[in-house]
Amino acid sequence: MSKITKYQGSEPVYDKEAALSYIKTIQEFLKTKVANANAKGVVVGISGGIDSALVYALAKSVFKDKVTAIVMPIISMTDSDLNHIKQLENTFNDQFIYQDLTNGFLELKNIFNVTNELAIANIKPRLRMITLYAYAQNNKALVLGTDNACEVYIGYFTKFGDGGADLLPISQLTKGEVRYLASLMNVPEDIINKKPSAGLWDGQTDEVELGFSYKDLDFYINNLDNLDLINQTLSQDTIAKIQHKHNSTQHKRDTAYQPNKPI
Repeated sequence: MSKITKYQGSEPVYDKEAALSYIKTIQEFLKTKVANANAKGVVVGISGGIDSALVYALAKSVFKDKVTAIVMPIISMTDSDLNHIKQLENTFNDQFIYQDLTNGFLELKNIFNVTNELAIANIKPRLRMITLYAYAQNNKALVLGTDNACEVYIGYFTKFGDGGADLLPISQLTKGEVRYLASLMNVPEDIINKKPSAGLWDGQTDEVELGFSYKDLDFYINNLDNLDLINQTLSQDTIAKIQHKHNSTQHKRDTAYQPNKPI
């Protein structure tokens, strides 16, 4: 079980001291990895959601003006997302780079001539990954990913898209812990309280697409050492869905598979 999250029944209780300690752990992790790479800073994509906001806030606390934050709209962004991005800029007295990728997306979509809706949707995060790495390499920086522990566990990220990064600062934090640490890092409340969405299509929300709540997924991940408790607390349908997502996406968490060496 996480040192940050404890449970009273099925309700999470967050330990502030443990959370503050882990913030320091992430900060030291970032300092060390960037220094070891002889990098001059970091680059992070900003979506208007809580994960990218927390990663940005953590990066700013370490690297100050050596953080490049990039907003990458494709076709459109909701007024809500744009408003939350502006709140984040104002809170940290920063000015983000706005790089519209619509033309590139439409050109690739036409070139590929694919009809599968998910394949089309996944072009977007992969194009954003290319953009982040172009900026990073041009400025001798590292790319920070924004995947949290829930997304990693169930493979809820695009392979070589938002899953493509040099460092994953919040990959050990469940969604609830991300929200709690964000509240300690001065992330605007509107961002903390908004419904999670990958923004793959209009009106998309994570929990509707997944078929279970982040609260249940947090509980599952935080109690992997106590399967009896999981079975007592969560529905069998939810457990089965989580296990299926985890098992079917192992390839996303592994490096590319290779055959054995020739004998």
